Amino acid sequence: MKVSPQIRAGLPADVPQLVPLVAQYWHFEGIPGFDVATLVPLLARLASQPELGAIWVADAGSELVGYLIAVYVFSLEQKGLVAEIDEFFVAPAARTYGVGAALLDVAESDLARAGCVGVQLQLGKDNWRARAFYRRHGYSEREGYELLGKPLED
Repeated sequence: MKVSPQIRAGLPADVPQLVPLVAQYWHFEGIPGFDVATLVPLLARLASQPELGAIWVADAGSELVGYLIAVYVFSLEQKGLVAEIDEFFVAPAARTYGVGAALLDVAESDLARAGCVGVQLQLGKDNWRARAFYRRHGYSEREGYELLGKPLED
């Protein structure tokens, strides 16, 4: 990569460039249901409503090469506001240049300033590269816990 990207807060104006990165991420993770018409308003809402969470982008000048999205959860058990990394992706051509580490570092600093007491995330059981990345950055499994989920019907 020729340009070292600038890590900055994502803006509503970044949404058109974020969509192809989100598509790559969903394809990589095997997440079904990618739909531009649904995701564009959701990304725009998150980018314009900081009380919901935040978006950070790796901006290489003429293009975005990565992003991290965190949303807020208030937890009594964890004694305050917790950020959950909802999505985190760096384009393949920008990997191994420290872009992911820079995104994570800036996001963690900003989240701490926003009053978060911790950061958590979901990780695919077989995504060993990501697991190693997060461990290098101080993340660990929450012993004795497993994530469960249930969709709610309208």
